[in-house]
Amino acid sequence: MRVQRALARAGVVSRREADQAVAEGRVQVNGSVATVGQVVDPRRDQITLDGKPVKTVVAAHRWIVLHKPAAVMTTRKDPEGRRTVFDLVEDAPGLVYVGRLDFMTEGVILLTTDGTAAHALTHPSREVERTYVATVRGDAVSAAREARRGVELEDGMVHPRDVTAAPLGNRRWAFELTIAEGRTHEVRRLCDALGLEVERLVRTRFGPVKLGNLPSGAARALTRAEQDILEALIASG
Repeated sequence: MRVQRALARAGVVSRREADQAVAEGRVQVNGSVATVGQVVDPRRDQITLDGKPVKTVVAAHRWIVLHKPAAVMTTRKDPEGRRTVFDLVEDAPGLVYVGRLDFMTEGVILLTTDGTAAHALTHPSREVERTYVATVRGDAVSAAREARRGVELEDGMVHPRDVTAAPLGNRRWAFELTIAEGRTHEVRRLCDALGLEVERLVRTRFGPVKLGNLPSGAARALTRAEQDILEALIASG
């Protein structure tokens, strides 16, 4: 396989970061500076990144689903010292997140040591569905009708796969929608475009992985069935 893929598969960097590292001459194969597109055998070749050996043979990747609470950062380190998703799980070499959630958004977030899979699952071509439930104020019924027709945002049209609105009382609504994209703040921007005020936002599903009754801040390993479906989604691309 190409050296960039070997690095990403090892989970030490993303595929884009691997491309950059090779181009900058920070990667060596068997003591020689790697070239972009160089083919390597992870079982035999010795690969280093910034002088540090990279373990390119991984027996079994780790997969975790975390119920991210609000006020937690989706990042490895936060310069302001705020809690991150990595503070809530048992860390492991190469562990990366799949599908960022913003600071105040709660719910399903996946973490894995398979960097290649993480990149693939968030690529738009896979069209992995994500379901969100927003607690909103406003005319949610009309907003749901409008959303089904598609909504123009500054970075393009959004066509939710499914949209429902259910009353919660006290002029609040549960606005549930399923999308197959992962644009920055997409759901919040969509609600704003529809005239809805978001009080809370929870991602309840990412692909086959559902939040279920997993408590806030808790994590669990993915089931074999969930992993099989994710692998099928990755292979489909």
